[in-house]
Amino acid sequence: MPIALVTGSAGLIGAETVRFVAGKGLDVIGVDNDMRRYFFGPEASTAPSRAGLEQALPAYRHESLDIRDQAGIDALFKRYGKDIVLVVHTAAQPSHDWAAREPFTDFGVNALGTLNLLEATRQHCPEAVFLFTSTNKVYGDAPNVLPLVEGESRYELAPDHPYAEHGIDESLTIDQSMHSIFGASKVAADVMVQEYGRYFGMKTAVFRGGCLTGPGHAGAPLHGFLAYLVKCAVHNTPYTVLGYKGKQVRDNIHSHDLVSAFWEVFQAPRSGEVYNAGGGRFSNCSMLEAIAHIETLLGRPMTWEYKPQNRQGDHIWWISDTRKLAAHYPGWKQQYDIGRILAEMVETEQARGKA
Repeated sequence: MPIALVTGSAGLIGAETVRFVAGKGLDVIGVDNDMRRYFFGPEASTAPSRAGLEQALPAYRHESLDIRDQAGIDALFKRYGKDIVLVVHTAAQPSHDWAAREPFTDFGVNALGTLNLLEATRQHCPEAVFLFTSTNKVYGDAPNVLPLVEGESRYELAPDHPYAEHGIDESLTIDQSMHSIFGASKVAADVMVQEYGRYFGMKTAVFRGGCLTGPGHAGAPLHGFLAYLVKCAVHNTPYTVLGYKGKQVRDNIHSHDLVSAFWEVFQAPRSGEVYNAGGGRFSNCSMLEAIAHIETLLGRPMTWEYKPQNRQGDHIWWISDTRKLAAHYPGWKQQYDIGRILAEMVETEQARGKA
């Protein structure tokens, strides 16, 4: 039976991937040692997600393995060899702020862990498709030099700019800007995945995500802003908006929409490709707009405060141009806009509170 190996398998994108590919008939090996608990505390643990996968999916096998463990990763790939037809690498240290606390841990997980997986794939299943969840933070703060216009609830790009209609495409430089320590480690991984495709001819693809979200996200103060915002709003916990008057704009892509893109690429893989993969013009909001939308869904105001100091290297405005992905894979269609995403997340969080 063909096998999909998914790292970060109990996280937001990993768990969505596991369920999706298992539903397509693949056996799935999940690699996840719940480092999210170490990064963000017990409330961010992915253990409940893992338990749910193991209970629901007979075709799922879990490995509590650290991707920094080169020998362990190599042994795992050697065990299954060419039965592995798909590797989806979602495991990461995902926070700007946390990375600055422990740069070696951040780089070890994000960069060296990725290299371990690439090399194990090359040695033991070189024909497998290797998909990597990168980040738009590889562009650093380069988007902040774009000509922005301040509106009542959001910053927006000047209407005559080439990126205005569709968003930022893959031509934006990733060099000579402030990335944050997290962004720099993801650049290393991103370029290495490209290189294994270009240099070794492997079937690799990089997905530079915007804000990845959905009801399965274990939001925490340092990562997963939309999930954490919804959590705070539902439970009436104060939320802090950092910088840019709350008018910073993010596109938001639902985990299902991203994973459906993975499947399209798996069906017709290319080598060394890079795709901006966010919500695009189809699904985006500012912080102020997200708060207003959630307040409408709840029928009451939420408690929040504003601090003017933004995070270093943070984007003021980001909307992904996803036309390259759509052109290469016309079967891929987004289903979740920001309204549908928030409604689902609020409903899910309310149900958790009653459980």
